Amino acid sequence: MARYFRFSELNTSFTQESIAGLTTFLSMAYILFVNPAVLGHAHMNTGAVYTATAISAAIGSLIMGILARYPIAIAPGMGLNAFFTFTVVLNFGIPWQTALAGVLISGIVFVIITVFKIREKIINAIPENLKHATACGIGLFIAFIGLKGAGIVVNSDATLVALGDVTNPKTLLALFGLVVTIILLVRKVKAAVFYGMIITAVAGIVTKQLPLPDHVVAKVPSLAPTFGVAVEHVADIHTGQLLIVVLTFLFVGFFDTAGTLMAVANQAGLLKDNKLPRAGRALFADSSSIVIGSILGTSTTTAYVESSSGVAAGGRTGFASVVTAILFLLALFFSPLLVVVTDQVTAPALIIVGVLMASSIGNIEWKRLEIAIPAFLTIVAMPLTYSISTGIALGFVAYPLTMLVAGRAKELHPIMYGLSVVFILFLPFLS
Repeated sequence: MARYFRFSELNTSFTQESIAGLTTFLSMAYILFVNPAVLGHAHMNTGAVYTATAISAAIGSLIMGILARYPIAIAPGMGLNAFFTFTVVLNFGIPWQTALAGVLISGIVFVIITVFKIREKIINAIPENLKHATACGIGLFIAFIGLKGAGIVVNSDATLVALGDVTNPKTLLALFGLVVTIILLVRKVKAAVFYGMIITAVAGIVTKQLPLPDHVVAKVPSLAPTFGVAVEHVADIHTGQLLIVVLTFLFVGFFDTAGTLMAVANQAGLLKDNKLPRAGRALFADSSSIVIGSILGTSTTTAYVESSSGVAAGGRTGFASVVTAILFLLALFFSPLLVVVTDQVTAPALIIVGVLMASSIGNIEWKRLEIAIPAFLTIVAMPLTYSISTGIALGFVAYPLTMLVAGRAKELHPIMYGLSVVFILFLPFLS
């Protein structure tokens, strides 16, 4: 096992990878509860969605860990599930069964373009400066999620966002966890992010800000209400509107995953000559999990930016993803224990990971405006529009334009010009 996952070569160990896998799981365990809540608005059975979420995350992460050997976990994506529910089902009036069939078809298309290495070629054609900007933007995005979850940043009718009530006990708990994590990191304690979450959870229980579970083991909800429904309704995809829905699932999922893979791999120091080794395997893990997830009964799965918390805890190999997968399966039986892992516990981890990922900003050529402008748009748009894909879209539209004006058009791969046109066409759908 150590030889297969190259523990020695990557300067890691069984213990370090296990802690990383656990840290990633704890950082993204919220999806087990949030996904059923979101898809429940689309009139889907929440119990079945809970089970589908856990199993699809387990299978996707397992494929990623064993086949691609990356410390990147997969689960139903936030944003993608909101698009599924609030845009496709509630706004367009499309039944959730048909929408699920759309996810299935987009997943099959993903698998096909992955097998023919089209996705890999596109990712390798992205300029290094844009990859660094994407990593930084995602860092700010997940830090914003953490600040919002902690109650440090709140909604404001006057200014959109504002400082929250820092005297609120739950916000104070998150701030306590943030201070503890910072101290551990500065003191160079290994797995500081993980230990910070544990200490925060214990402090929350002691101060009665976090609940103790009523029981430990719960019955696994049945998959029957959603299993196989996507396959049964594939024939429903026959109108222009539904084809656009499928293309949007395809489009958003493609670049959410691409951005996350590059960002997390960059943070872990796994990129080689600005390229992602075994990119085809990583992308196959992602695309195949979409197919599996849709058949089980959940919206589009994707690589999770929260995997960066596991990387921050020392994860460097696919064994961390295997551990995360196992924990998702265990979560089917021990879901009551997860009530302790609230936003206040995960927020410090997300904020600190945002700091670590934002460090890639120093690798961008800021003195060249033709690079600085699209890089800035990429970075700032992600947290401000609450969308990784929108930030990537704006950057990819601007980059070829500024390079063309600067007389450096020949430095770009032709794929980048094609992507720019595609993003211009799809920006209205992202909005």
